Amino acid sequence: MKVMSVKEIRLCINGQLLKGSDDFMVNDVTYHRDKIGPNKLVFLRHKTKFKKFNWGKLSNLTPFAVVTDTLYAGLESIPMCTIIKVLDVESAFWNFVNFYRDQFSIPVVSITGTNGKTTTKDMIKHILRVDRTVTGTISSANSRAQHLTYLLSIDENTDAAVFESAVGEPGDVLLASRYYKPTIGMITNIGVYHLDRCKTPEAYLKAKAEMIQAIGPHGTLIVNADDENTKKIGLEKCKGKVLTFGIKNFALFRASTIEYENNGMKFVLTHKKSKTSILRKKYSIYVPGYGQHQVLNALATIAAAYEMGIGIEESAKRILSFRNLPSHLECAIGEGGYIIVDDTWSSTPSSLKAALETLNGIANGRKKIVLVGDFKRLGDLNFHFHHQAGELMAKMEVDTLITVGPLAAEIANRAKERGMKGEVYSFPDIQGVESLLTKIVDKNSIVLVKCSSTNQPIVKLKNKLIQRKNNQA
Repeated sequence: MKVMSVKEIRLCINGQLLKGSDDFMVNDVTYHRDKIGPNKLVFLRHKTKFKKFNWGKLSNLTPFAVVTDTLYAGLESIPMCTIIKVLDVESAFWNFVNFYRDQFSIPVVSITGTNGKTTTKDMIKHILRVDRTVTGTISSANSRAQHLTYLLSIDENTDAAVFESAVGEPGDVLLASRYYKPTIGMITNIGVYHLDRCKTPEAYLKAKAEMIQAIGPHGTLIVNADDENTKKIGLEKCKGKVLTFGIKNFALFRASTIEYENNGMKFVLTHKKSKTSILRKKYSIYVPGYGQHQVLNALATIAAAYEMGIGIEESAKRILSFRNLPSHLECAIGEGGYIIVDDTWSSTPSSLKAALETLNGIANGRKKIVLVGDFKRLGDLNFHFHHQAGELMAKMEVDTLITVGPLAAEIANRAKERGMKGEVYSFPDIQGVESLLTKIVDKNSIVLVKCSSTNQPIVKLKNKLIQRKNNQA
């Protein structure tokens, strides 16, 4: 955070100094009482949490400052506590957020999408960090509770920021935009997820489309030209610049001649500056990490970097040293020499499709075994999308399908109904899966393990299989 005085903050929120000094310097801001500490300022937003609070226990955390619209006797008795009184603490908080964000005229990228957010975010940061100071979302920690912390990670030395805007429920992208005020917005793709809160695929799509409003009339929107759902969000409503990336359809950043090669993907990028432009340039690109979805991630990344002034040739050089995230279609060796494809970071119907396509791309004649767990957070459409996954599985020429969990059993059942030629095993839980794998895998096998990181039984089994090989080595 850029260090600020109480006076600077007080003036921007129209506050009255009741106690303490205008010269007190603040190096962090929070609205969580358990994060109060020396040289911090806390907005007391959640009044019910402070009515019976033991203020005395904060005495050893001073000096700190508070912003409040309610006077608490216990708070006033704390020594070395600066108090700023406002008419409405919620309004004061947002006035501060706006004031702080407006201190910095830098490119800010906000990324949403069902899949690919974290990888694309990290790729962009990787390219920018060669010659710029960059902040942004750490790993996939993108909850609404972290927006303020990430905003305050911008300071006088920051040249650019790259944030994920997840959708847990409608309004999440717009809430994130109140903090970040993105100059560049990106939608990687729109599948199905978080239907426990969004209720329907249509509502989920609409929640992703909030990115159009988030960037406003002067921002740039980067979208996937191949994604059918993205086409439904009303891109004509976007008053800013629109950049497109894709493989199948026309796009300003388009990939062709795609090949699997040396733990990554090789392709030709064709770039046009506009739809009507006659001129187009071609570039040879290699991106670490398997799968056509990784090609799309790279295209989105290069488009964002281009918009921030980094040429395509330079981006192509920088992306060579990118290290793909763990458990994102990461290949390892199991006991006996078979290949394990670890895709246990997250699991959605669309990411399963990408994983199966990647499996086919790298199998090279090996026996293909798929171990898959339940999808989560699909609400009332749980069975529908598990059935769809089963239909997909029947088409993908998998030699053996193993499902774990009551919902994943629907994948197995539907795959058999649709005439899947390979063997199908369905387990209610992880018991018996390791024993089965021991019997059916050999050195000519490739095993895709697909689940979310919260599915600990499958993740632990995957780790055990990989560790066993490492211990042997």
